[in-house]
Amino acid sequence: MNPPNSLRRPSSRASLPVLLALLIPVLRAADLPVVPVPDWQPFAAQVRRVAEALALAGAPLAAKERAELEKALTAKDAEQANRRVQRLLDAHVLVAVQVTPEMRVKATPGPAPAVLTETGWTTFLVKVHNEAGTTAALRVRSPQAARLHGSPADTVPDRWLDVSLVQAAPLRPELGGLPVEYRLVQLYSRDAGRREAKLVFDVGQGTQDLGFRSEVDALFTCRPAHPVRLGVLDEHGQPTTAALLITDDRGHVFPAQSKRLAPDFFFHPQIYRNDGESVRLPAGRYTVEFSRGPESVIQRRQLEVVAGRSNRWSFQVQRWIDPSTRGWISGDHHIHAAGCAHYEKPTEGVHAPDMMRHVLGEDLKIGANLTWGPCFDYQKQFFTGVDDPVSRWPYLLRYDVEVSGFGSHNSGHLCLLRLRQQMYPGGDSKKHWPTLGLNTLKWAKAQGALTGPAHSGWGLELDSTELPTFRIPPFNGIGANEYIVDVTHEVPGPDGKPVPAVDFISTVDTPYPWELNIWYHTLNAGYRTRISGETDFPCIYGERVGLGRSYVKLPARWSYEDWCEGIRAGRNYVGDGRSHLMDFQADSVVMGEQGSTLRLDTGRPVVFRVQAAARLDPEPLPGIRERKFNEQPYWHIERARIGSGRKVPVELVENGVTVARMDIEADGSLQPLAFTHAVTRSGWYALRILPSSHTNPIFIEVGGRPILERRSIQWCLDSVERCWSQKERFFKGEEHAQSIAAFDHARREYRRRLEAAQP
Repeated sequence: MNPPNSLRRPSSRASLPVLLALLIPVLRAADLPVVPVPDWQPFAAQVRRVAEALALAGAPLAAKERAELEKALTAKDAEQANRRVQRLLDAHVLVAVQVTPEMRVKATPGPAPAVLTETGWTTFLVKVHNEAGTTAALRVRSPQAARLHGSPADTVPDRWLDVSLVQAAPLRPELGGLPVEYRLVQLYSRDAGRREAKLVFDVGQGTQDLGFRSEVDALFTCRPAHPVRLGVLDEHGQPTTAALLITDDRGHVFPAQSKRLAPDFFFHPQIYRNDGESVRLPAGRYTVEFSRGPESVIQRRQLEVVAGRSNRWSFQVQRWIDPSTRGWISGDHHIHAAGCAHYEKPTEGVHAPDMMRHVLGEDLKIGANLTWGPCFDYQKQFFTGVDDPVSRWPYLLRYDVEVSGFGSHNSGHLCLLRLRQQMYPGGDSKKHWPTLGLNTLKWAKAQGALTGPAHSGWGLELDSTELPTFRIPPFNGIGANEYIVDVTHEVPGPDGKPVPAVDFISTVDTPYPWELNIWYHTLNAGYRTRISGETDFPCIYGERVGLGRSYVKLPARWSYEDWCEGIRAGRNYVGDGRSHLMDFQADSVVMGEQGSTLRLDTGRPVVFRVQAAARLDPEPLPGIRERKFNEQPYWHIERARIGSGRKVPVELVENGVTVARMDIEADGSLQPLAFTHAVTRSGWYALRILPSSHTNPIFIEVGGRPILERRSIQWCLDSVERCWSQKERFFKGEEHAQSIAAFDHARREYRRRLEAAQP
């Protein structure tokens, strides 16, 4: 392992500033006083922990120093040993901190060379003279280490530093109360060149000394990192974009997340790079994880950056499946370019090229970039009603709208896709939108939009995984709450003819029992809402786009409009991308075609077919299956694993209840499955690998009777009352009377269906 920067012999080519930075502090090594140590044994134990921590941090003492330190620690003369130990460690001290008997903190520069490396972490020591004997935690901060994503643009150049005290074992956050001890501080530089920073230390609120004496101003020389040119190829050897997660043996992520600006996002560890682009890294060894969405195999490699060489890393995607070759086109209908974890300042969110890079890197064919409350007035400028110019077929990015943080959001957020106009009539912002979601849906459907509630499970929480369950949820959130009313309404479409007010219900980004339960019940009540998969990036999930997906069956040449139309028709399945249920059909009726309806004169056996695939790692991933169903990740193939093997269940559901099951090997292979089931009455049928993937339904009508399940219709009717009790207060002005009419309509519809329901 390379010695720390402060111990390396300067090159003969080193610049004068670097040489001065290395040499001048050495002359000040004697400036730090030796602190008397009444009790040698505990101090010696703390020094051993510091030496161990330095090694674990990747900055071990040089072999000669380790030998000298061990010799001093085993010396019989404690006073002489104390002097030798402090002199040796003081050479690596960047800042000396004194805690006075009055619990005031003073800080002074130490003798360690103030040399950092661009995009790298450098480890220093902090010497603590603890006259107060406090056992409080030592803390450090710096204005140059302030976050970037919430900063005004003009402050970004000054926020070049990251600083962190090492507090993990064998050390701990709290001081030990000894008269003197050493701590590790790690500094990261975003930049190369000379940079100044202020380091501020304390041991709790109010302990900073008067006159700013707890602050140290330091001028750092930041040595340039080395460019690493990247070769990024798809499975066919063509240039592409993919995800790279780069870490060192200390667990540091590169580039440091705290110092990222778009197109790299600070709230997840991976970066996305195109073929031929570069990343700058300090010399050293790295672990790199390479992938391109859930349909690829994660590759892990040990790679090195060597100073003075031309460094190039090459990667090629390895797929375990590609649904697009069979006509199944992936998309995420709910991502954001601003708000939640995203940047609000200095750029008021990120622009289309940044989001497109992430869509490409996760191999999403469709990215619906929804403008919503935070930064709405800035992001609205990017809406065009057509594909964004960054789109390059078959990768399309479109700006649309989520009604969230304004208007009817209190009764359930709405995804509005395929809009022609993004602004509700009567204003040019978000402040005048309807408080009744149905009014927003009427406006959107009149222009041919695809509509549905976002993050459907919120407000429908129940402590149960039973499907379907007949308990009534609270209806007190921002998911598919008003949906229980809106699903009963038809509204004028673009040609004036009535169409359903709601096309789909969003799934995959909230706990599956909450999402699916309300959908199952409304299907059982005779409504034909479909499902679509979403991530709500980066609000519910910030890890990456496409954690929730819809795979839509489309012809060879397709458009964003076609993809949306496929969801409206139910020609899609949803999931996490780690399992797939393609080409679902019942006898000759294919999901999403012919209205997804098979008509039988009388009951008889029906053959249900599907092409199923799933992939699990041979060994179970720790920590996912053990989590509760309402803990993230809500949908993940690991939760479907049977025992410790590699099988997952494929279930055929009838009106929400499992009626057949086959277990398949989740080895990535595509497997044709056939279920034969005796259909005796009208119902809807779907396949699922729960909670990883789920098809849309195929409806089977027997003897011309509609699908009407009495218990589910009663559940829907009771839910309307619960929803009204929670949402009435949010409907304002004349919309309050309109909401009464909308809810009364739903009551009448459910009662009418209840009277006509099968016994």
